[in-house]
Amino acid sequence: MRRHLYLFFALLMLVAAPDAVTAGVVAKIDLSSQRMHVIINGRKAYTWKVSTARRGKITPIGTFRPGTMKRMHYSSLYRNAPMPHSIFFRGNYAIHGTNHIKRLGRPASAGCVRLHPKNARTLYNLVKRHGRSRTRIIVQR
Repeated sequence: MRRHLYLFFALLMLVAAPDAVTAGVVAKIDLSSQRMHVIINGRKAYTWKVSTARRGKITPIGTFRPGTMKRMHYSSLYRNAPMPHSIFFRGNYAIHGTNHIKRLGRPASAGCVRLHPKNARTLYNLVKRHGRSRTRIIVQR
């Protein structure tokens, strides 16, 4: 009986305090405002300009977990374009740094989420520190 009681209270704690279980990093990308809001352990920490898909291209919408992470990646699809601090989240789609800083804040990419290189490094290090399993990437309109 005592064992069942402990199990009941453990389950109750999971339901009552979901933030404690899911705390980590959330990178929320808003396509309409071309901004990324980074939330760490439930608190808004950063807001950065991004560039997402230009006309005729798409940035996938949904909630994703980070996949492969590379400190420096070169695109196999776009003439070896440098993609520093890449966090892949759906196939060939990634969040990464860009040299096209002047285009941040408006759609300009082939579908990836571009960030200022310093911000890409910050996000990359946050995901490394907190872990991919405790990170979510949310792309919404």
